[in-house]
Amino acid sequence: MSTDASGGAEAEAVVTVTPSAAEEAVALMEREGMDEDVGGLRLFVQQGGCAGLSYGMRFDNEPEEDDRVVEQHGLRVFVDPSSLNYIGGSTLDYESGLQAAGFHVENPNIEAECGCGESFRT
Repeated sequence: MSTDASGGAEAEAVVTVTPSAAEEAVALMEREGMDEDVGGLRLFVQQGGCAGLSYGMRFDNEPEEDDRVVEQHGLRVFVDPSSLNYIGGSTLDYESGLQAAGFHVENPNIEAECGCGESFRT
């Protein structure tokens, strides 16, 4: 599902957060001393990688004025309007396996991605 930056889609369609991703992100925020009631995880898209675009994540103390904010399983996720064009409808997951440990974005908008899975094209 794709959404537009004007916010035409329901907030639930912005990003879905799995319980394991929320649990890991909240634990990391607590270790950083962040207030998870105000702060959150910023999920964004940036230029880079062999396929043209890549995902970025960082913790922010509060959302920007034009961010879409989704709260699921106790985690707030901030998505800026330009990133929303690329990741609307995506699922943020966390895997703890030996070879695939870390956060992963399952993006239904991807047309192609690089062999390492770190960058994509829509």
